[in-house]
This record gives sequence, C-alpha cells and structure tokens, in this order.
Amino acid sequence: MATTKVSIKDLKSNSFVIIDGTPCRVDKVQVSSSGKHGHAKVRVDAKGLLDGKTRSFMAPAHEEVEVPIVEKKQGQVLSISGKSAQVMDLTDFQVFDLEIPEERKDEVKQGEDIDYYEVGDIKTLKKLK
Repeated sequence: MATTKVSIKDLKSNSFVIIDGTPCRVDKVQVSSSGKHGHAKVRVDAKGLLDGKTRSFMAPAHEEVEVPIVEKKQGQVLSISGKSAQVMDLTDFQVFDLEIPEERKDEVKQGEDIDYYEVGDIKTLKKLK
C-alpha cells in the first residue's frame, strides 16, 4: 500500500491514517498535555474507509504515523452482474471487478464513466466521505 509518514500532532479531522493496517478517516483528535517532564499524548478516533469500523489509538505527539495515499480515478463500466461491475480504467485500460455499494447502485450504469478510489492496492466504488 502506498503510504507517507506524518507527525501524529498534524492529523486533523477528515484526514486519513492507517490503523492496524487498515486505511481510516480521522473523526476526532484529542491532545492531552502531560506533566512537568512528560510528553503530550494524542488520541485519534477514526473510522475504516472500507469496513466502517471505529478504531482508535493513543501515542506521544512527537511520533509519526502512516497515512495512505488515496487516488480518485475514472473508469468505464463494461458490464454489471448482480452486485458487481466490471470496470475498465480510462488511463491504463486495466479491467477489474468492483462491488457496487448500495448508495451508488442507481448511478452505476453499463457503458457510463464512473469515479472510483484506489487506496494502495484496494479499489472501491464507495464514496470516501
């Protein structure tokens, strides 16, 4: 998975982070100041981009965390069978199958162009809100 490193204190709400190997969107960042000689701690609450599960972790504010590189790409729907669509990428013409999420089933139609997201080696039609 393509990632970059960012200081944990620089995370903001709606940014991305990797928790337990899963790409997530940050919901809340809380910074707690420490005592006289300690380090400030940061608690990050986030929701998984693909599974929707809530995850959280706590770490010193000076540490770095991995942030996934999320790419928005365009493809053309070649065919639809059940709850999956066969999509061809419009830049490299690679063909692959993607599951159609419930919130996008009305806008995914055969022969039309759609936007999809690539997070590392994972491709999805889910809107990454």
